[in-house]
Amino acid sequence: MKKITIPIVCLLLPVLLKAQDFKAYPMWNSTLSIEKRVKDLVGRLTLEEKVAQMLNTAPAIPRLGIPAYEWWNEVLHGVARTPYKTTVFPQAIGMAATWDANALKLMAQYSATEGRAINNRAIREGKTGDRYLGLTYWTPNINIFRDPRWGRGQETYGEDPFLTAKMGSVFVKGLQGDDPNYLMAAACAKHYAVHSGPEASRHSDNINPSMYDLWDTYLPAFKELVVNAKVAGVMCAYNAINEQPCCANDLLMNDILRRQWKFTGYVTSDCGAIDDFINHHKTHKNAPSAAADAVFHGTDVECGNTVYKSLVDAVKTGIMTEKDIDVSLSRLFMIRYRLGMFDPAEKVKYRQIPENILEAPAHKEHALKMARESIVLLKNTNGILPLLKSIKKVAVIGPNADNKTAQLGNYNGFPTKNVSVLEAIKEKLGPLVSVSYDKGVGLTADSLKKNGKFEKTDMAALANRAAGSDVIVFVGGISPELEGEEMSVNAKGFKGGDRTSILLPEVQTEMLKALQATGKPVILVLFTGSALAMPWETEHIPAIVNAWYGGQSTGTAVADVLFGDYNPAGRLPVTFYKSDADLPDVKDYSMKGRTYRYFKGEVEYPFGYGLSYSTFKYSNLKAPLQLKKGKSLIVEALVTNTGELKGEEVVQLYLSHPGIKETAPVRALQGFQRIFLEQGQSKKVRFELSTDQLTLIDQNGKRYQPGGKLLLSIGGGQPNVKQITSSNVLQHEISVH
Repeated sequence: MKKITIPIVCLLLPVLLKAQDFKAYPMWNSTLSIEKRVKDLVGRLTLEEKVAQMLNTAPAIPRLGIPAYEWWNEVLHGVARTPYKTTVFPQAIGMAATWDANALKLMAQYSATEGRAINNRAIREGKTGDRYLGLTYWTPNINIFRDPRWGRGQETYGEDPFLTAKMGSVFVKGLQGDDPNYLMAAACAKHYAVHSGPEASRHSDNINPSMYDLWDTYLPAFKELVVNAKVAGVMCAYNAINEQPCCANDLLMNDILRRQWKFTGYVTSDCGAIDDFINHHKTHKNAPSAAADAVFHGTDVECGNTVYKSLVDAVKTGIMTEKDIDVSLSRLFMIRYRLGMFDPAEKVKYRQIPENILEAPAHKEHALKMARESIVLLKNTNGILPLLKSIKKVAVIGPNADNKTAQLGNYNGFPTKNVSVLEAIKEKLGPLVSVSYDKGVGLTADSLKKNGKFEKTDMAALANRAAGSDVIVFVGGISPELEGEEMSVNAKGFKGGDRTSILLPEVQTEMLKALQATGKPVILVLFTGSALAMPWETEHIPAIVNAWYGGQSTGTAVADVLFGDYNPAGRLPVTFYKSDADLPDVKDYSMKGRTYRYFKGEVEYPFGYGLSYSTFKYSNLKAPLQLKKGKSLIVEALVTNTGELKGEEVVQLYLSHPGIKETAPVRALQGFQRIFLEQGQSKKVRFELSTDQLTLIDQNGKRYQPGGKLLLSIGGGQPNVKQITSSNVLQHEISVH
């Protein structure tokens, strides 16, 4: 009887025991190395179980006590899409406009703690298989915002590879934490690579970038996150590169990501991207061949459709081996082990994070801080701002004045309290000041057209009512309801989530003309996730404030800036062009004529631009006159607040190579710091530039350091800017030999 009983007990034991009772098994034994535990686990799975674990909705494996897991989660600017209230920070493009890497890192830390609290609850409630409750976040989006018409550009850190790399890197470090044994959360760099619209054709686009553009513009941020920030995951994009889909691309995946950068983390497909192999790119004839090819190229998780289910057939028919499956599976369980999913709760400090951390006071205060820091003052004629709180009547007008949805951007969470500009102005001024409100017009003109012309009589009446106010605050711009990911929008200037024009919608310009005609000062506040062209407004409106999609504290931050309780210091992470005529074809991925690095015309507001209520003077620049190739470069300067108010300044350092015959940027950002200065205070800023930062890319995609003249500039923006600025720029020439 004993010979019969023992095998039966052994067979039934995994079914009878709970997950926490598996400590005797190597896969659960936290004293062993993760590598050994993963190897043991993978060896216990059947082929069908292995394949099921490669879907984003990975099912439970009851016989081994493995809970279900959903890989898909979002934390673009706060934990998103969960059923719980979370802190919503400014949209990513707004956080880029802060140029405050420390603030962004702290935002990521706060978001990760909120995500952990949510996941801890999901574990208690047995909901680990539910979407948006896991710890693998498919963020950040570090694609280069090369064209302002791309609707998802709002999710990025702007148009510059250096700024994107630095901001993306600190986000990853903040989110993943600093514990030597466990990740607080797992970040994922997306969308790899050369991906930035248009939305309508993203599933079938084939891009053939030059090696120069690939390595000069499209890959640096990914390299920074993979090699230096040690990001846990990478998401491969929908599009194809050089006729191969990104998720099965020889150059991107096998050569660069895995071989050159030695990436050992996991790769997920964008949602539905493997299905695109068959139905859009038409590079593969059926599901088994598509799935196998993606796995051969290191795509470990399929999101969306279930092409990967055919991997079972691919193995059984000899297209691939089960060992090929094991490679991907090992990476996936390595991430789950590093997140502490199979260790006792008491061993993983992040498992102790309580639920009351959600919307903690420090988190909400930081959301306000970042909303304030993101605001860019574009124009302030004769110091019309800040407004005096002693005014008697304020007219608040415009489609975004009380539009709380717009403030949250996309890929967003939902806070308990979301303050609009209208609400904040009323709260700021109190009951003794009359604050009137009228939406006035919609974001677009479609509802106000008759026989192809504007019906301006709605407008005239509103302007007459506003004429009795001391000041008019018009809150307009655009909205994430118009720009975003694969949308059904088809209004004038917008299509499918993208924009067909960068102009401020005409109906708003007509409304502003009517308001300006009253003779009362008009302040224009913009919501946007991308660059706006506004030629009439730039010429005629005395003050323009860009508030992006500022998160839950948008309104409070705007009111603080308008009435002088906060001195703005946001800087543009994108170029604001003058017109659509300045833009190349949206499907042209060549960087020629794009972004501040390669556009040579005049712009409305340049990359790095932003005003302050104070003024700053740069002096005492120290840098060598000569530099030997292969040596780092140290640059110092003194910054003084010469204005009447305390405030912040964003110090920017650019390099250019005048006279070089090879392809090179007009100039390129290579350093930035956001600093605070009291009135009259001076601070020394210091930059140490690595050898890599002094190099250029050749036509083969290789780095080299040119000799000859190297021109550096340091100041509050780019050199030789024609627009009014709040600070000067110093320039210095170095001879490199």
